[in-house]
Amino acid sequence: MDILSNLELGFSIALSPYTLMLAFIGCFVGTIIGALPGLGPSNGVALLIPISFSMGFDAISALVLLTSVYYGAMYGGRISSILLNIPGDEPAMMTTLDGYPMAKQGLAGEALVISGVASFVGAFLATVGLILMAPWLANVAYKFGPAEYFALYFLAFCTLGGMGSKNQTKSAIAACMGLGIAMVGVDELTNMQRYTFDNMHLFDGVDFLVAIVGLFAVSEVFMFIESHGKNSAIGVKLGRLFIPWKLLNQTKGAMLRGTGIGFLAGILPGAGASLGSFLAYVGEKAVSKDKDSFGKGNPRGVAAPEAGNNAAAGGALIPMLTLGVPGSGTTAVLLALLLTLNITPGPLLFTDRPDVVWSLIASLLIANVMLLVMNVPMVKVFVKILMVPSWVLLPGVTMIAFVGIFSLTGSSFDMLLMVAFGVLGYVCRKLDIPTVPIILGILLGNAMENKMRQAMVLSDGDWTFYFSSPISISFWIAGILGFVAPIFLRQYLKKPPQPTIDED
Repeated sequence: MDILSNLELGFSIALSPYTLMLAFIGCFVGTIIGALPGLGPSNGVALLIPISFSMGFDAISALVLLTSVYYGAMYGGRISSILLNIPGDEPAMMTTLDGYPMAKQGLAGEALVISGVASFVGAFLATVGLILMAPWLANVAYKFGPAEYFALYFLAFCTLGGMGSKNQTKSAIAACMGLGIAMVGVDELTNMQRYTFDNMHLFDGVDFLVAIVGLFAVSEVFMFIESHGKNSAIGVKLGRLFIPWKLLNQTKGAMLRGTGIGFLAGILPGAGASLGSFLAYVGEKAVSKDKDSFGKGNPRGVAAPEAGNNAAAGGALIPMLTLGVPGSGTTAVLLALLLTLNITPGPLLFTDRPDVVWSLIASLLIANVMLLVMNVPMVKVFVKILMVPSWVLLPGVTMIAFVGIFSLTGSSFDMLLMVAFGVLGYVCRKLDIPTVPIILGILLGNAMENKMRQAMVLSDGDWTFYFSSPISISFWIAGILGFVAPIFLRQYLKKPPQPTIDED
């Protein structure tokens, strides 16, 4: 009954004309951002955070707008994957394997419709899972003390390094960079300056949003400059759009299986939608009777990863809302938004601010329906947007980043700092160092340090206190396994097949 009454509260807010308008705008803009190759949900949400602040949005309005952008970008990534063979973002990479071959066979319309429906199934069922699991996990989180939270933060960094990155060493370096940046400012406990270089602008530390917009959006501008503004071009003919009921019936099992796999992957802190998409595709291929057809235009190879990455996007909201630990790069950006609004995610959020949580969940359900209606009949509109040349797109992205940050902080120093983070992000991308662990370190660094101090005070300096409960021990074990296991799994996957010896 509590869930139903809370949903009633959420829909009473979400169904207001103003909130519906924000959800529609977020869905439309998010789909465009997802369709444009290279931008992705993290960049899109990071770009729009300063705008939402400069327009004076309250917490509910800002969250509805930006989570709708998040879901819309997850939908939109499939468009360029199918038509251009270029993933709109990393989670859409698996869709190219069968989506583009279908398009080359003259089935671009069918592939777009199947992927749109699969995105709806994955995102909608994941939101239902969020409704059922988030309150339960919030109640479990009441049992967390300083030692459990410190172990949880350790788990988040390890899973980002293990499952969310191709190179654990580089991810660990990035996380250390983020933790180091989080230390900048005046220490709240000792009132001593740390790494401020006597610059008063750094006394309050590094602003979350300045770092996020710099690492994501400005670095993307530098990547555009390096590519010399190459124009995009549609690689295949779209053709006539219609609903392929027969193919939808054939792929419904793949959608459901992909949703389940992706949702579980999304809940795991740090794994994100990329892992959900990959596991959903691999799992579907494993259970299929015609494995050889995958990679050649199998509709199940489109349905499974699209359902998986959208379900993972919904699942990633669960640890962010209930534990304050982001499940993906985009939820890390949303976590920064909440902290900037003086809203602390965690178990108390569900009791202290139920209006924020349940209006967000209700808006996600509404946004999914909007996205389904929008992405099937209006897909030709989004395809036209793919033809926008980068020399038009590049100045727009740059202007949004600079005007948004300046309207938010009013500080020219923060604009220079944002450019510095953009250079850092560009260098990291050239060196294949992931930027999400840097953001995670900046977001969680101070909280992790505070929990470590609290644990030391409570235990009178006994370090074994960090391993004093089954919850903390399970987090330590899961973190170590999450960091180490992919090393051996990658070696196994890369191991060449052994030649068979003919005894005859």
